[in-house]
Order: sequence, then structure tokens, then C-alpha cells
Amino acid sequence: MLYRGASASGGIGTVIGAIIGALVMGVLNNGMSIMGVGSDWQMTIKGLVLLLSVAFDVLSKRK
Repeated sequence: MLYRGASASGGIGTVIGAIIGALVMGVLNNGMSIMGVGSDWQMTIKGLVLLLSVAFDVLSKRK
């Protein structure tokens, strides 16, 4: 059975990739909470990390 995830370029992602992404976001969220970062900054930083990961995905698929 082939498991399918999501990709910005419309391709096929992987379950492992989705799990790794969720873990990275969870660790980032926990770390910023422990450090006492404000919720507005937390959302901003998580949004920037997400944008950077999508940009990396698009640029790596282009080559």
C-alpha cells in the first residue's frame, strides 16, 4: 500500500516527511514556550519556518 502526503509542487509527499514536519513544529512550539516567547512572536516564527520549508521544497523540486 502506498501512503501519500502533500507537496507544494503538487507532487507526492511521504508519511515520514509529514511526521518529521510535525515533530519539528512541535519541538519549536515547546522550545519557544519554555523560553517564554510571546504568543504573537511564536506564530510569526512558526510562519516563517513554514514559509522557508515551502520555499526550500519548491526550489529543490525545480532542479
